[in-house]
Amino acid sequence: MTSDPSGSRWSDLDRPPLHADSLRRALVRPGALWTSLDVVTATGSTNSDLRARAADLPEGAVLVAEEQTAGRGRLDRQWTAPPRSGLFFSVLLRPDVPERHWGWLPLLAGVATASALSREAGVDTALKWPNDILVTIGGEERKTGGILAERAGDAVIVGIGLNVTLREAELPVPTAGSLALAGARATDREVLLRAVLRAVEDWYGDWGAADGDAAVSRLQETYAAGCATLGRTVRAELPGGGSTTGEAVALDGEGRLVLATADGVQQPVSAGDIVHLRGAAE
Repeated sequence: MTSDPSGSRWSDLDRPPLHADSLRRALVRPGALWTSLDVVTATGSTNSDLRARAADLPEGAVLVAEEQTAGRGRLDRQWTAPPRSGLFFSVLLRPDVPERHWGWLPLLAGVATASALSREAGVDTALKWPNDILVTIGGEERKTGGILAERAGDAVIVGIGLNVTLREAELPVPTAGSLALAGARATDREVLLRAVLRAVEDWYGDWGAADGDAAVSRLQETYAAGCATLGRTVRAELPGGGSTTGEAVALDGEGRLVLATADGVQQPVSAGDIVHLRGAAE
């Protein structure tokens, strides 16, 4: 990683750089899931970079960027943040489980990320199906992180973006948040990155040992317990156009959100943009 030129935008002392060597010592070891870890000053998208190199990389490659200039979320939404204000990284996985279970990977990453942040940063986190990490700021739920999983041949690239130290004036939209604004007791990005990657490794190992069965590995139960979407009336805006509204009542065995619609039908939703309309208590 390049050094900071004096007086540049990289000289914010409140946002120190990540140290790739110390991260490798902590995470890349014999028998571990993580086989390589690189930190770059800036790139367009860590997901795009890993996907382009997927055929030549072993499982467990990790790419971290101090800044993403063309970061993407679901539905090709742009993800932007000031340099070193968050964690922007992707991992390459080759799941040895039936492909019908691969849809659980972004949910697995969500469980791992939310639990690691709660433990290390001391903030209450929740999951918005399928891929958002929520925190509470001033009594409001705000998105502080997102997950994007993309197929690359026999591999899956899972990208995770987290707002760590963004200030109110730096937020891209009013519904965004950051760990710092949520009152996090720790915002050391190296500590948080290590915690998230270790949690992903643990959950991925348990899920793989269960042959991708989310019930046996307790992934389904754990996701449901931390999911802010369940029990609410939501609108699912579907990728091909159109939408459906109903109460989010369950996750099925493949990680789909099951909506109970007004006409009494239970409809599983495998992809879409979910809008929380109201809480169950309302």
